Amino acid sequence: MCLAVPGKVIEIFGDDPLLRTARVSFAGVIKKVSLTCAPEANLGDYVLVHVGVAISVVDQKEAEQTYEYLRQMGELDGLEPAGTEGEGLAAP
Repeated sequence: MCLAVPGKVIEIFGDDPLLRTARVSFAGVIKKVSLTCAPEANLGDYVLVHVGVAISVVDQKEAEQTYEYLRQMGELDGLEPAGTEGEGLAAP
């Protein structure tokens, strides 16, 4: 099954819409992500990420609800570092 996971944009690199990348926080786990498919993403926005590519911008409430569903399904087990509340989405 393919899954897109929400994360918070914490740093953006580049100006060219085809080459922009970002550091995105997934409850404190930081990953480098391409913004090619979501050129409208800005610092502090929440984006849905699939295989390293932000595919859309979502609001914070939607991102938090998606994380809650993933927690309930056990899809986040072992992925959330301790003590990361306030970085992106809150850890359980």
